[in-house]
Amino acid sequence: MTSTVRRAGAFAILSTLSLVVPLFDPVTAVPVAAAVLLAAFAVTEGPLFDLFAYPDDYEDGRLYGLITFVLAVTALGLVSVMSSMSTAVFVGTVVLVGYGNLAAAVTRRWTDNPASHAAAFCVGATTAGVAGYAISRTLTGDPVTDTFPKIVFLAVAGALLAALLRDILILYDDPVVMLAVGFLCWLLAELVPGLGATEIAVATVVTVAVGYLSYALGAASVAGMLTGILLGLLTIVLGGYSWFAVLMSFFAIGSLSTKFRYDEKVDRGVAQENDGARGSSNVLGNAAVALVAVLGYAASAADLPLLSEANPELFLFAFAGSLATAMSDTLSSEVGGVFDTPRLITTLEPVEPGTDGGVTWQGEVAGLLGASVVAGLTYAVFPDVGLVGAAIVVAAGFVGMTVDSLLGATIEGTAVGNQGVNFLATLSGAITGALLVLAVAVL
Repeated sequence: MTSTVRRAGAFAILSTLSLVVPLFDPVTAVPVAAAVLLAAFAVTEGPLFDLFAYPDDYEDGRLYGLITFVLAVTALGLVSVMSSMSTAVFVGTVVLVGYGNLAAAVTRRWTDNPASHAAAFCVGATTAGVAGYAISRTLTGDPVTDTFPKIVFLAVAGALLAALLRDILILYDDPVVMLAVGFLCWLLAELVPGLGATEIAVATVVTVAVGYLSYALGAASVAGMLTGILLGLLTIVLGGYSWFAVLMSFFAIGSLSTKFRYDEKVDRGVAQENDGARGSSNVLGNAAVALVAVLGYAASAADLPLLSEANPELFLFAFAGSLATAMSDTLSSEVGGVFDTPRLITTLEPVEPGTDGGVTWQGEVAGLLGASVVAGLTYAVFPDVGLVGAAIVVAAGFVGMTVDSLLGATIEGTAVGNQGVNFLATLSGAITGALLVLAVAVL
């Protein structure tokens, strides 16, 4: 067994100690955490040090990885004590991260394929998370059978986020992974209503299949695949398949447009990096606002404070407006990038192809068509949207596309990067969609 696997196994066993929390008052776990933390500072060499040490720990003779791991567990435990986060979410999160890392470490012994590492992490983390949630609820006398589908959903969502963060962060960032997963699962536990086993199984299979297909076709990196699967799963469970259909229209058509005359775009220096495969930053830059809209929609239906009185329709149009923007901007860039007559949107002066803020009439037409596709699909899958609603989505997409070009011509590359511009543009499209709905309602 390699040292990496031994270390991952040691941390997994340590994470299992969180199962004692449901048996006693959570405060009684503080001495356990204090003892482990003290040992982490006291042990500076020897077999125990070698068991938990990361490569960089040897330089200072200090178990920094173990120290930060214990501090993260303690912080999450304190949040659980002082808030509505359940003990089951706390325990499930800790063992999920611990055993997910172990599964990935074992898999690395047999293959260098990053997709296999991510898959192993997700399987190990989901299995451990389900067990942690279920055992914790059993120990506290809470029912498990009726809530089992929800437990599985929380474990799958947590595993996907953890695998994504594990792919893009370094080994020492396990505390970041644990806290992020804990807060996500806490939020989802508050938002998600009762779920059926079939619903969860189908949603998981659909999103995993779509995500893997995007990776296999070279449309997404491993991180992009994990991000897309997580976004898709949350969209289906919190919104429904109609919301998922609109989301997938952007990813599918956007990916195809990236391949449009790709070799020519490479020669011109305007092609998407990584052979057109979208990474997590690209996916989140274009879809983060849409996800927030889905979360807002779910919160408005869950009677959460501040959002219980919100009109769910506003979140629907914010969702559609943000994706219409993402679609418009993507098609405008991918189609317009192959033409030789771009002009800077702020001055209308000719610029080189690929210049931030440069637009072509062909790209603008393609962008409008992209917004129209999202609007048409929204009209088709949401009967209450109507023709006026579809027009609002087109307008929101056009406004967002224009904001993207204006930001590209003014602040991109100095104040913010490309993905930051994408986020701000989709946010403007979402706000435009919501405001236009309010204006129509007033009229």
